[in-house]
Amino acid sequence: MKDIIKFFDNLPLIVKIILALPVLDVVWAVYRLCRSLNKNNAVGIILAIVMLLLCPAIFWLIDILTLLVVKKVIWID
Repeated sequence: MKDIIKFFDNLPLIVKIILALPVLDVVWAVYRLCRSLNKNNAVGIILAIVMLLLCPAIFWLIDILTLLVVKKVIWID
C-alpha cells in the first residue's frame, strides 16, 4: 500500500489533473481507499468505498480544484 501511495504522491501535477477527469477519477477513489487501509481508518475506508461505488463523478471537480490549489488530493487521513 505504501508504494502505491508514494507513487501517486510523486506523480507530476499535470498527470494528477488528468487522472482527476470525470472518467478517470476512479483512480483517486482507489488512492483514498489505499490511504485509509494503510492507516486502518475505518471511517475513511467506508467513505472511500462509498465514493468508489456511488459518486465518483461528483468528486472529479473537487479533486481538480484541490490539485490546483493545494497540489494534492485531500482526504480525511
